[in-house]
Amino acid sequence: MRAPAIRYAARMPAPAASLVTALASLEPSVRARLERAGFDRDRFLALAASLTEGDPETRRRTRNTVKGEVTPPRPGEILTVPEEGSPEHARLLARGEEALRKGEVAFCTMAGGMATRMGGIVKALAKVWDDHSFLSLRLAENRAASARAGRPVPLWLMTSEATHVALKQALRDMNAPPHVRLFMQDLSLRLNPDGTLFVSDDGQPSIHATGHGDLVDALRRSELLDGFLADGGRAVWITNVDNLGATLDPVLLGLFLETQKDVLTEVCRKEADKGGIPVHAEGKLQVLEEFRLPAGFDPSTVDVFNVNTFLVRAEPLAKTPLTWTFFEVEKKVDGRSAIQFERLVQEITAQMSTAYVEVPRDGVASRFLPVKDHDELAKRRATIEVVARARGMV
Repeated sequence: MRAPAIRYAARMPAPAASLVTALASLEPSVRARLERAGFDRDRFLALAASLTEGDPETRRRTRNTVKGEVTPPRPGEILTVPEEGSPEHARLLARGEEALRKGEVAFCTMAGGMATRMGGIVKALAKVWDDHSFLSLRLAENRAASARAGRPVPLWLMTSEATHVALKQALRDMNAPPHVRLFMQDLSLRLNPDGTLFVSDDGQPSIHATGHGDLVDALRRSELLDGFLADGGRAVWITNVDNLGATLDPVLLGLFLETQKDVLTEVCRKEADKGGIPVHAEGKLQVLEEFRLPAGFDPSTVDVFNVNTFLVRAEPLAKTPLTWTFFEVEKKVDGRSAIQFERLVQEITAQMSTAYVEVPRDGVASRFLPVKDHDELAKRRATIEVVARARGMV
């Protein structure tokens, strides 16, 4: 199911004629790659045409910044997990475990991107310690969760063209069970700052993955959600492959089911962190990255931030019409400026009813252990090992 194309408004300039010609002249194999990965020609042409509107700084600020008043969350809007040992904690635990036993939960981890941050290797296959990779630990966590549930818990990995083949082979080598499935995120083309097609030094168009906001469309395209719903599935847990603290937790699952919301977003207490924060904007408590906030809003007035882990009801995830913001991002490719358009998965909080829960970031209970590069892995390795052993990954 494709995202709605952006249609040309009367005021929007037409795309460069050279871009239309360049798309028509793409090699059939390139066109086939793009079409398999959800490339929307009309949307791409409209985004390219927008690059001719005004100076880049003003255009990006206009495109990215939300309109109207922005205010922090009100007291009580960020939920907390009941204390372990309390009757409330036991009740939520029982409800979450029941949902697992009924096969109502799938786990989806984002393992795509361009495979550049870990020295060119696929991050999911990077060694965390000894012979344990992010992927092998995710598989082990899934085995433990499936054993507790008494049935397989579906595990889906969103790959990209840069990671798909390596992950497919790795799953074969690890004898992954059939309920572990792959699906590929979108692809698009980079542009020159003037809206014409960017061509790499090798004479080929520069193809890129378009951000973790691809997840919804890519998952719909895969038809995994359709089968899951047909089998009685109710909720999908979404997280990054490199955050091994974000595991399947029956208490949080029970809390999510009680909220009657479409989304439960996990947030952590800030410690000089930068990132998306929950704020009231455009009539909705939603997650906004700091670059989307108006100049007059102080991000420090919000003391929690989004850790990019979400529980989402399967039916709206499969069927709710969503309108995405495509963010203009400048990259250096072959030493030259290239423009690519990306989207962010947290925009589901702007269009689906959402609850927020603060989760721990420290110690064995941590649900926030992200690893963006080798330096961060070295910093977090000891904690990750403690958490992995405590949660049955080893």
